[in-house]
Amino acid sequence: MAHPMQLGLQNAASPIMEELLHFHDHALMIAVLISSLILYVITAVLTTKLTNTCTTDAQLVETVWTILPALTLITIALPSLRLLYLMDEVEGPHLTMKAIGHQWYWSYEYADYKDVSFDSYMVPTSDLTPGQLRLLEVDHRTVLPMDTPTRTLISAEDVLHSWAVPALGIKTDAVPGRLNQTTFTLTLPGLYYGQCSEICGANHSFMPIVIESIPTKHFTAWMMELAA
Repeated sequence: MAHPMQLGLQNAASPIMEELLHFHDHALMIAVLISSLILYVITAVLTTKLTNTCTTDAQLVETVWTILPALTLITIALPSLRLLYLMDEVEGPHLTMKAIGHQWYWSYEYADYKDVSFDSYMVPTSDLTPGQLRLLEVDHRTVLPMDTPTRTLISAEDVLHSWAVPALGIKTDAVPGRLNQTTFTLTLPGLYYGQCSEICGANHSFMPIVIESIPTKHFTAWMMELAA
């Protein structure tokens, strides 16, 4: 897990986010190679006197510069389509949680347990303790077990919200009257921070998300204590 005080995003904590990072590096390397080739060609044309700007009937050159971009697009499109399929796949989740957006806080329900629900409000700056993050800490964290396929059902009570946790590779809209779903598997213990990523009103910046990933046996004990 990335240290919460580091600059930038946290490290990947789910297989989907790891795949997203790999695809990002793959696409970025292709863009760097293309940019380098174009820069070389421009430099060669501007600095070499042997370049003929009146070339005609160069079928071979035209064929090459048509096929190469097509192959390049294929090498980007195929991994992208595979990743889109993996992100939408929901198969045999072991735990189902429901996240409901309100103005301006989140409420959570654990569908597999009876009467287990709570609201999650941002901790005011004046109430923060040393080590807690301003505008990111909540009074009730969303506790989830590691190595457990988890399905999250996402909706809203009033206006559009968006449940987003970058370390998990998740950003799903919360739409009033509609139930969206996403799935993920936590692979590392720790705290993972997110926020509402939809402009939902005056206090849009004050409805954070905190996922606490713990071992399954600790999650079971926490759930029994909460349900008691």
